[in-house]
Amino acid sequence: MTTLVTGATGFVGSHVARQLVGAGQAVRVLVRPNSNLAALAGLHVEYFEGDLRDQESLERAMHGIRRVFHVAADYRLWTPRPDEIYEINVEGTRKLLAAAQRARVERIVYTSTVATMAVPRNGALPNEDTQATLDEMIGHYKRSKFLAEQVALEAVAAGLPVVIVNPTAPVGPWDWKPTPTGRIILDFLKGKMPAYVDTGLNVAPVEDIAAGHLLAAEKGRVGERYILGGRNMTLKQILDALSAITGRPAPRVRLPHAVALAAGYADQWFSRLAGREPQIPVEGVKMSRHRMFVESDKAARELAYQPASVEAALGRAVSWYEQHGYLDAGAGKKSVAHAAAA
Repeated sequence: MTTLVTGATGFVGSHVARQLVGAGQAVRVLVRPNSNLAALAGLHVEYFEGDLRDQESLERAMHGIRRVFHVAADYRLWTPRPDEIYEINVEGTRKLLAAAQRARVERIVYTSTVATMAVPRNGALPNEDTQATLDEMIGHYKRSKFLAEQVALEAVAAGLPVVIVNPTAPVGPWDWKPTPTGRIILDFLKGKMPAYVDTGLNVAPVEDIAAGHLLAAEKGRVGERYILGGRNMTLKQILDALSAITGRPAPRVRLPHAVALAAGYADQWFSRLAGREPQIPVEGVKMSRHRMFVESDKAARELAYQPASVEAALGRAVSWYEQHGYLDAGAGKKSVAHAAAA
């Protein structure tokens, strides 16, 4: 049985591919000609050149495939061309699912995001039963993932065997770009976090999130959503955990959201003049106003999903960045804006 993985060169996708190979599965990975393959180095997989925007390449990629893990996504908080995010995340998902349906694929695991349900609610924490709206999604990335999840549910209604997983904020090794959560870790290590905002995330080891994908393929119910989470932590708690791991001091100054937002708008204005990407994305600051805490017991009940220690995963992330020379690299982006973007 051959399994297709999209997004295998990315953070979560590379761990999914690695665990599939470790389980003895034949794995085909969809890559673009310019993809960075470092995260798959030494892994016995079949590389297939294609693009989520190219329907014909997706049809060819499905030949002989029985299962699909659609992990790929355009994960950016800022871009001069927001339409590119929708083209990949929404229309790319639509094209891939159409190709999978024609190929009569037996099971598809679609990687959404916890953002589609982690919205402010009174009382109990949001979970898989929380029904959010497009208007509650802040920024193009979250809006695109919300729309893509609707595409997946429409495919289910049309008879496609799709299971949806909604990862929270993953941490661990091989976050090479890095993701917004990885940027928090990296900026802490570089001493680029003089202050923090009052926000929070649900944090989980990336290896466990990947394992949750495999569990969803085996045990998940078609059409259901499963939050693959870990522990709800404030940004201050995350920074304190990093301080305990590294011995570096955690920032003590809490920055008001209004000040962070003003800094984001100012940076956006200067960045436009300079023709560069903003260092403090306004969308990220807006997201940080809400603690993205969730309840994720459903995956434990139905999939036997069991996340391990977040501190240990943070430690693995720290070691990976140190061993791969990231602390000697150029200046990183400020992390305040990325704190609630996962």
